[in-house]
Amino acid sequence: MAEAVYLMCAATSLTCAVLLLRGYLRQRTRLLLWSSLCFALLAMNNALLFIDLIIVPVTVDLSLWRGLTALGGVGILLFGLLWESR
Repeated sequence: MAEAVYLMCAATSLTCAVLLLRGYLRQRTRLLLWSSLCFALLAMNNALLFIDLIIVPVTVDLSLWRGLTALGGVGILLFGLLWESR
């Protein structure tokens, strides 16, 4: 059951990233670009979670890479919000 939840979270994040990127390409609002990049990295984070907990053996730990992708996504969104507030 957990496997399905991990995959649905990754699919949802990827769908949000694609929809936000499509909105950016139509309207050229930079905040949409920052948000789409954030959701793309969060989708990667969810995919790494699935790979880490379900596919690879227990001896392999991908928690550092998962943390870096989550931090990168939130960092990009924070940068975009601060850049657009100027």
